Amino acid sequence: MTDTRETTALGFDPGRVALLAHEGFPDRAKTALGVLRYADYEVVAVLDREIAGEGHGWQTDYTVSDFVDDDRVQDAPIVGRADEAPGFDTLVIGVAPIGGGFDASWREDVERALKSGADVVAGLHYRLNEDEEFVGLAEEHGARLFDIREPPADLSVSEGHARDVDATVVGTVGTDCSTGKMTTTCELVNAARERGIDAAMVPTGQTGILVAGWGIAVDRAISDFAAGATERMVLAAAADHDLIVVEGQGSLVHPAYSGVTTSILHGAMPDALVMCHVAGREAVHGYESFPIPPVREVADLYESLGGAVAPTEVVAGALDTHELDADSGEQAVAAYSDELGVPAADPVRDGAEAIVDAIVASTDLDA
Repeated sequence: MTDTRETTALGFDPGRVALLAHEGFPDRAKTALGVLRYADYEVVAVLDREIAGEGHGWQTDYTVSDFVDDDRVQDAPIVGRADEAPGFDTLVIGVAPIGGGFDASWREDVERALKSGADVVAGLHYRLNEDEEFVGLAEEHGARLFDIREPPADLSVSEGHARDVDATVVGTVGTDCSTGKMTTTCELVNAARERGIDAAMVPTGQTGILVAGWGIAVDRAISDFAAGATERMVLAAAADHDLIVVEGQGSLVHPAYSGVTTSILHGAMPDALVMCHVAGREAVHGYESFPIPPVREVADLYESLGGAVAPTEVVAGALDTHELDADSGEQAVAAYSDELGVPAADPVRDGAEAIVDAIVASTDLDA
């Protein structure tokens, strides 16, 4: 196949995109939702057979806007199968399950996409390019497979240089997984740019990479090189921008993912931190026998562990209040701010301006 599409820093231009989000949209398909909200792609359909199956047969009139009330999110029809989507150039797997595995029930839609000549993009630990059937179909039909979670082959250990950059570095951190770290990162960058600050995102996970068009999935790097991968991205971004917002992963109090959290924290050496939390969440999601400590205690952990390498402090909080009504959400943000002892906001509901104010007031950033 002769491909005339221009490439991006990610190595491809996805063109018209379909998002696979089976049984997950919107809450369990955060990659799909992140692309719909922040990526500069034309999304022509979301695949969710559970939603589509609620209608008459497979095809229904459901759209994204029926499930997500946010004018920043692209609207698109929700269909049950890839062959029911309007013509698309790329199928993006928009579900990020625990462990990054590939669900066997997705195989038919990936096969349909490849047989139509569409590229397939995945940010899973399961590598499409090691699946002989997918590789064969791609070669036969002139399609391509992209495993965006695969890190560069030349990673190395951190040399401890991130604090030397001529830019303000901010890290988004969390009390748990899925607390809005990627969302807060995007909202912070957008709010800073609106104020004339030259800001950029450092993407450390598959959704951020899809949104920004570059990055390294740090959780896929060899553990010795994870901090080095973060440092490499910070140095690269800081060469061209005044404010760098490093997307966090996991949590220091997560029994499974604290390692990648620490690697990002030490590799980035952030000047300041924004701590993300979900209103009402009291235990680690999926590990409910592990309670989340009081949020100020978690903030102290980040400051202590980060400060062992380079001084840092939590200067603001970001609270996900989407399950609350407006009044309850406002009260929850105020309580979160009081408990942390710093300004806080829900960056989706309220915007991130107050968080940017806190960063400016606490760092050397000119704004």
